Amino acid sequence: MVFTPVILAGGKGERFWPLSRLERPKQFLCLDGSDRSLLQATADRLLPLANGWENLWVITASHLADGVRQQLPELPEANLLIEPEGRDTAPAVAWTTLEISQRHGPDAVVGFFPADHWIDPPEAFHHTLHAAIEVAQQQGAIVTLGVKPTYPSSGYGYIEQGEPQGTIKDLAAFQVARFTEKPDRPTAEDFLASGRFSWNSGIFIFQAGVALAELKQYAPDLMQQLQQEGVKAYPNLTKISIDYALMEKTQRAAVLPVSFGWDDLGDWNALDRLQPENTSPESGNVELGRHIGQDSRNSIFYNSNPDELIVTIGLEDVVVVRDGNATLIVKKDRTQDIKSVLKTLKEDSNLQQFL
Repeated sequence: MVFTPVILAGGKGERFWPLSRLERPKQFLCLDGSDRSLLQATADRLLPLANGWENLWVITASHLADGVRQQLPELPEANLLIEPEGRDTAPAVAWTTLEISQRHGPDAVVGFFPADHWIDPPEAFHHTLHAAIEVAQQQGAIVTLGVKPTYPSSGYGYIEQGEPQGTIKDLAAFQVARFTEKPDRPTAEDFLASGRFSWNSGIFIFQAGVALAELKQYAPDLMQQLQQEGVKAYPNLTKISIDYALMEKTQRAAVLPVSFGWDDLGDWNALDRLQPENTSPESGNVELGRHIGQDSRNSIFYNSNPDELIVTIGLEDVVVVRDGNATLIVKKDRTQDIKSVLKTLKEDSNLQQFL
């Protein structure tokens, strides 16, 4: 059996601006205190499952391809797929699965993994993936990993468990009853209390032939264009996620609720969770880089230049980031608004240098 993990490495990670830029998106950053970027850490986790670099694939955007090559120099060039323009995850998954099926056949098991997630410990992750591979093979299922929620997040999508599908390697599998987009806080609290819902991790495992047959049924236009033209079809493809194109429609979706440490690192607030060793017990501040604070509490301070100093007085519940030619100061509960600021930068030719 061939298992081919694929890293989805085309994201922007805009809510980590100004550290994240056009040519240096979130997946190229080191955010967990290690010397490995999120992309490199993802590859490290997947290599044992792939049995080496020959079976590991990456799909990315054209302007990020050189960065991927620099970060993963061992990756075979034939395993690097380059999208000429972003069309969301459905075209990425469909095109890559077509290519893998042509190389390894329709029985090959394929897994898709975002490049910018934090997962720990790797042993629990590997155990879960072996179980997911068995479910995909034995049941012809399109398996997604559902992370058991630890708090009522309104920032994640949710998966509701349906009928039980058996236990594999001590992990229970369920049919997917439904996918739900990011709920409001009261709904998230209800989901958590019910015990039937998991966070949608965005990780999928399936046999190539099974997924391609389902995509032909539920996304026929997408598949027809890719089969006829390959990557040349991209300019004419509809922008659509794999959730909308396939997962919310197929009857083959299964979920494995898992409990290993997981975080999709959505914005700067993730450092509160990832950096306990850099968090001051007195002030509650996360400090990465040189910072002097007076009466500043429960904040995140990031300074990428060791020759520069951030000084704060009387601040609370804020994020301050100093990197290169830009400085960000934002209240912790407004970090989602960073994307709207970047839209302003894109629309002003005099400010595009800061992207």
